[in-house]
Amino acid sequence: PAMTIWIFALLLGTADAFSHVAMPSVSRTVRLSRTPALIRMNAESMGVYPFDLDKPGVKIAPPMIFAVGLNYASHARELKRTPPELPIIFGKGPNTITSHGKPVYLPPEEPCVDYEGELAVIIGPKPCTSVTPKDALSYALGYCVALDVSGRSWQFERPNGGQWLRSKSFDSFLPLGPRMVPAAEVPDPQALRITTRVNNQVVQDAPTSEMIFGVADIISFLSISTTLLPYTLILTGTPAGAGAGRRPPKYLHEGDVVEVSIPGVGLLSNPIVAGPAPR
Repeated sequence: PAMTIWIFALLLGTADAFSHVAMPSVSRTVRLSRTPALIRMNAESMGVYPFDLDKPGVKIAPPMIFAVGLNYASHARELKRTPPELPIIFGKGPNTITSHGKPVYLPPEEPCVDYEGELAVIIGPKPCTSVTPKDALSYALGYCVALDVSGRSWQFERPNGGQWLRSKSFDSFLPLGPRMVPAAEVPDPQALRITTRVNNQVVQDAPTSEMIFGVADIISFLSISTTLLPYTLILTGTPAGAGAGRRPPKYLHEGDVVEVSIPGVGLLSNPIVAGPAPR
């Protein structure tokens, strides 16, 4: 998507729409000066990482955002699903990315907005293809905290073709941050703990050791005859306690604040605001 946007800007004669943005498939950094009113794009609206990766000061767009569904047996059970035998993979649009401290906007078309705290892994600096679980973590550039926001009525009630991407891809539905922690500082991603709070109340709390498929297994599975390009983002799943799994369901409302904490990785906090997201 980032490459498509860049080409579109060139065709419009507005390639100076972006400032210091590095596209994964473009070998040089695009340095441009002004933002035309026609497309009004900035770093966030292009869906780039909201923090530095391995190129300080250069905004980088993930070439792909993968996510793993039902990767904690406790979460599968609370949604009355059978824990999967293989990873359930879905995606999110790059338009969903926002940063620590920025609002998550409630779409007027979606009354059932849910929270899911997760550990995210970023691939890099080299691509990986068909890697074994034993070698997979050597392809991790770093880790960050993620809030996978979901529109449950679009996921479970509206006709959606049996897939989840649409329900997960409303604007602002993927806060990331507060920074990327280098992989060398997280020697074992299965030795962490995820805690999610809504208005200071703990709603999710579990060790990452409870993942059905660990981070190494997920990277290996996704790389089967598939090249994971540098800066690919992977969300590794959420534990029990999501709003949809509660009785009655507990969804987000304007004025709420969601915090996801992973000691050793960071604390991500985002206010909930009535939408739609500004354009």
